[in-house]
Amino acid sequence: MSVMREDVIIGFLATAGWGDAVRVAMGADWSTRRYERLIQADGAKTILMDAAGDGVGQVAPFVRLCGLLRDVELSAPVIFAEDQGQGLLLLEDFGDDSFAALLERGDDPWPLYGVATDVLSHLHQRFDPGTAPDVQRYDLTLFTKQVALFGDAYLDAAGNPLTPAGRRALDEAWVRVLTHVLGIVPDSLLLRDYHPGNLMLLDRRGVRACGLLDVQDGGIGPVSYDLLSLLQDARRDVPDDIQAAMIDRYLVSMPSLSRDAFLASYAVMGAMRHARILGRVAQLAAGGGKAKQLAFLSRVWRQFRTAIAHPLLSPLQSFTDQHLPPDGAVPHILGR
Repeated sequence: MSVMREDVIIGFLATAGWGDAVRVAMGADWSTRRYERLIQADGAKTILMDAAGDGVGQVAPFVRLCGLLRDVELSAPVIFAEDQGQGLLLLEDFGDDSFAALLERGDDPWPLYGVATDVLSHLHQRFDPGTAPDVQRYDLTLFTKQVALFGDAYLDAAGNPLTPAGRRALDEAWVRVLTHVLGIVPDSLLLRDYHPGNLMLLDRRGVRACGLLDVQDGGIGPVSYDLLSLLQDARRDVPDDIQAAMIDRYLVSMPSLSRDAFLASYAVMGAMRHARILGRVAQLAAGGGKAKQLAFLSRVWRQFRTAIAHPLLSPLQSFTDQHLPPDGAVPHILGR
């Protein structure tokens, strides 16, 4: 961090009344954001989010999405102080008990996945997309833009860069598949990165026991997306019985939702999410990415192959079979 940036932070903390707090670094995530825990002499705590550079543009959406989640009585951080122009926020401290840490410690996964699934049911039953016209829409344009990284980065890393004709064929395949499923399930608030690393166990009752973080990329989109993100996690294997039980649990709570329509949307959202992550990890690999992130590649490739086996995704399966080997060139990308 530059001296100039540190001076900006010191001034922000002083104005907010936290200038004398002890600052404890908490690290960074996949983006440019950085976090610190601030501790006052009386034991009061808050979290500093430092979104410098390109991250500044994510601050306003984060604040907006947190407000929408709190409006439907879910646990998103309260914002204690903000300087959006400088990319600085002071957030409610949700502690250290992320669902990911608890799973890695060996805690029973069933109640954790259960409450995470119930959060989505609660959100989808109570949130009205019409109340948030300013929030981005996960529509055909945005989805196809986000999945472009698969063609741009993954095929290149696999040693099979696309020709202009190949790129058109891939784009057309995604459009065919997405056009078929967009609109067959309701839209709601889509959080996008809904996985145990972004969920915190809080000492609260019911769905409010699940604290929600990293929501700045959220928008309005299909209700299938976040359950898919939770259960087909790039970072860990979720047992098949938990996946099946949580899908059933969600559908029981949403009796007006067609099971067949939901599962069709779920498969397509899965293929698209996995393809985007494959592109992102391949991009990291090309830039000498961290081993922890590169370790996701084999799992996500398997998830992608499973998703495109759904009949609705036959255009993507045909394209993939023509352009990639059965192992997805994962050993090649990882330099093995």
